[in-house]
Amino acid sequence: MDRQSFVSGGPEKPGNGGAPKYNGARGPHSAQQSVQLADWFTTPQGRHMLAWELGQFASATEDVFGFRAVQAGLPGIDFLAGNRIPFRFTVAIEPGAALAADPLQLPLAGQSVDLVVLPHALEFSADPHLVLREAERVLMPEGQLVISGFNPLSLWRLRQAAMREARRTAAGAPWDGRFIGLLRLKEWLRLLGFELNGGRFGCYAPPFSSPEWLRRFAFMEKAGARWWPIMGGAYVVRAVKRVHGMRIITPAWRRERARRRAVAAVSQRNGSVRQNRE
Repeated sequence: MDRQSFVSGGPEKPGNGGAPKYNGARGPHSAQQSVQLADWFTTPQGRHMLAWELGQFASATEDVFGFRAVQAGLPGIDFLAGNRIPFRFTVAIEPGAALAADPLQLPLAGQSVDLVVLPHALEFSADPHLVLREAERVLMPEGQLVISGFNPLSLWRLRQAAMREARRTAAGAPWDGRFIGLLRLKEWLRLLGFELNGGRFGCYAPPFSSPEWLRRFAFMEKAGARWWPIMGGAYVVRAVKRVHGMRIITPAWRRERARRRAVAAVSQRNGSVRQNRE
């Protein structure tokens, strides 16, 4: 694939894997929610979760290699800092992104990216299924996908319900997002041909607004990971895109080496020699 076909703004041509023409459409969840979420990450609650998530993204992406890596959403925070792919860029509709586009419709050629990260891109999307389908489309076979999300089976979900009940209106990010359970996410990924190959829950401390209270309950991070591991406030998972029917072709010199080992002479205890043809 040449460089000109990587970012595609023209109509898709049969067989070239190009992206359909980007029409500038945006879902009802506009850039305002993303900006609010980015602002929330500067609060004590947000900093607590962001520190954990950045560590998990670094661990999940450090061994992913290739030529291109893309981060969809939150362009002001570098979730690809731990990765060593040379060409890393952000795609978002809010200011600051290297490529201005909605993750619902990525203006990228099919099978052109080796790594896609979606930091909380599903909870604030009008169609999270379409975001995942777009990620699957642009990923190379065996490409990696890393996703973070808020866990509905946690104290953070209770805080979300309390905020909505108290205000009777939109509570602002992240409480107005649609938290997606890990079991549901795993099913969506399976239907798209992804295979989960890593993940972790974190942020077990209650979502206090005060940094002092967050420090007091810091002991719950280790206790939660041991005693109630699936009830963390957030999760980060990694999945690989599997393509059925693919066959890895080994170099000819490997096949020749295997053939020679198969017919190698094996000495016996009585001094005789037999041919090993296994």
